[in-house]
Amino acid sequence: MFGLIPTFTNNLATNDNSFKSIFDVFNEPFFQNAFAPVNSMFNAFKVDVKDTDNAYELTAELPGVKKENIALDYQNGYLTIKATMQNEQNQNEENNYIHQERYYGTMQRSFYVGQIDKANAKAEYTDGVLKMTLPKLQPQSTTTQIDID
Repeated sequence: MFGLIPTFTNNLATNDNSFKSIFDVFNEPFFQNAFAPVNSMFNAFKVDVKDTDNAYELTAELPGVKKENIALDYQNGYLTIKATMQNEQNQNEENNYIHQERYYGTMQRSFYVGQIDKANAKAEYTDGVLKMTLPKLQPQSTTTQIDID
């Protein structure tokens, strides 16, 4: 009697596995490393920006970067952190790398922080972590009374 009632089976479960296996090829090491230079370009270094009542506090992770290779520039309300990582390998040495992920070159990030007190801005770099405190300038009233003649 139940043979006359049409039943529908869910073949998606079996098809789903074969569908996933098509895309599993992108988990192979070739594809994972193919985009490493692009990833390092867009995710140059991690920065936390905290807005307090009186200042902005920034913390940037720059492991392996020497202090003298970090530049902080403030212009038109934007703070730019620029870091250069240099390859310490001798140029005359033969490269026998099988796999290389470390990035060498210049990375930079910019953040809008508005008007800050440049004279009291502070930065320190310890153990690959750059910490900055950028005091905010108190907004000045730009309202002016105009007398009517």
